[in-house]
Amino acid sequence: MRLLLLEDDITLGEGLRDYLLSDGYRVDWCTTLAQARALIGEPYDAWLLDWNLPDGSGVDWLKSLRARGLKVPALVLTARDLLADRIQGLDSGADDFLVKPFAPEELSARLRAISRRVAGSAQRKALGPVEVDLTAKAVWLDGRRVELTAREWSLLEALVLRAGRIVSRDDLEALVLGFDGELASNSIEVHVFKLRNKLGKALIETVRGLGYRIPSP
Repeated sequence: MRLLLLEDDITLGEGLRDYLLSDGYRVDWCTTLAQARALIGEPYDAWLLDWNLPDGSGVDWLKSLRARGLKVPALVLTARDLLADRIQGLDSGADDFLVKPFAPEELSARLRAISRRVAGSAQRKALGPVEVDLTAKAVWLDGRRVELTAREWSLLEALVLRAGRIVSRDDLEALVLGFDGELASNSIEVHVFKLRNKLGKALIETVRGLGYRIPSP
């Protein structure tokens, strides 16, 4: 999953970013609303939003994003712990609410829960002869476990989370790598080719001129 983390506390933000990176997520960390606004068009799987920021309210910003029809799952991170605050956050469009201080392991668990809700209730998704478990980060072909590289898994995960939808090459590059490195010009094509070799040519459809798609389960 590719995450937008909006947290102005440098120590907390660095700690969360480093933990989430070590747990297999791709993270773009911002400390202000202005920085986050510049990235909002990027294809994120979830937003992690602090409530109080130097240039405004993360919850008010989330409410405006929901009014624009943006449906990316959002988890609000805040020191506010009153019932009225939780209600306000949820009514503003938050999918979950985590009160500081919290263990990063709990944040990761809540992100896994969001991933399951986005992909559907079942942990293992059947895609023809292929089964994918987004929580365990595991894949099987005809009941046999198939080992993927980290980059191959990231690409497969991005497509499974958007099953039935066409995902452009540019969006796949952003989802697989974020802003932390560079991809060769044909890297997505190479990894699609490798996934087809491991999991079958029928799994990933090329939609000429538009991108790639995995059929809905």
